[in-house]
Amino acid sequence: MTGLWETVPRLLGDNRYLVLATADRQGRPWATPVFFAALDEDRLFWVSAPDSRHSRNIAERPDVAITVFDSHAPIGGAEALYLEATAGPADDLLTALDTLNARVPPGKELTGDNLAPSGPLLVYRADVRRHFILIGGRDSRFDNVTDGRLPVTRDQ
Repeated sequence: MTGLWETVPRLLGDNRYLVLATADRQGRPWATPVFFAALDEDRLFWVSAPDSRHSRNIAERPDVAITVFDSHAPIGGAEALYLEATAGPADDLLTALDTLNARVPPGKELTGDNLAPSGPLLVYRADVRRHFILIGGRDSRFDNVTDGRLPVTRDQ
């Protein structure tokens, strides 16, 4: 089926928060919402305190799961993007800050003063390995009764 990939950049562009799922060394899960900006469909950025629980988890286990969705969608009308990724501190701060600052309101831009070592925040990035979209239950394009996830790749 063609055209499903188009959901990926649209949801990344339309939504400002993602739910980041991490796990500590013992495998205890943790999920947290974070403001994010996408460089493209394969790299996302956010800022967090390095001592926050999800940041500590990423330091121990860089594999993460991410969900992007509109929490205001009516029941039965939800769209969602699920991502499998590897996360860690951003290696290109200039690109990360430019990407993040393009999404924040005027006057709220991040600067080097906000970032470690002088500031309280660290810029993180997620390198996406796999993309999935939500297929709602009883979707006429599919033979499904309940909601499901469908892996998607760029249209060739």
